[in-house]
Amino acid sequence: MIARVAVWEPMPDDDRDWVLEAAAGVPGVHGAYHLVDPATGNGLAVAFFEDEEAAAAAREAIVRRAAEIGWHERPHPAPKSETMYEVMRHT
Repeated sequence: MIARVAVWEPMPDDDRDWVLEAAAGVPGVHGAYHLVDPATGNGLAVAFFEDEEAAAAAREAIVRRAAEIGWHERPHPAPKSETMYEVMRHT
C-alpha cells in the first residue's frame, strides 16, 4: 500500500468533494482525506492506494472529472509539495 500526501499552504476552501468522489470510484483506492488546521488554514490531502497503478488511475479519474466540470478553466493553487510514501503499518 502507498500513500500520497500533499501539503497546502493554505488549504483551498472551495468545494473539492468532487475530487474525493472521483477517486473513490477507482479500484485500489483505500481512502482519501482533506485535513485543515483551523488556526492557520494550512492543510494536508492524504490518499491511500493499493499500488502505483491505482494512484495513477485515481489521478486520471480526477483529471477527467475536472474537465467535465470545467475546473481547469479557472486558475487554482497547487500544493506546496506532494510526496508518495510506502505504508509500513496500518490498522
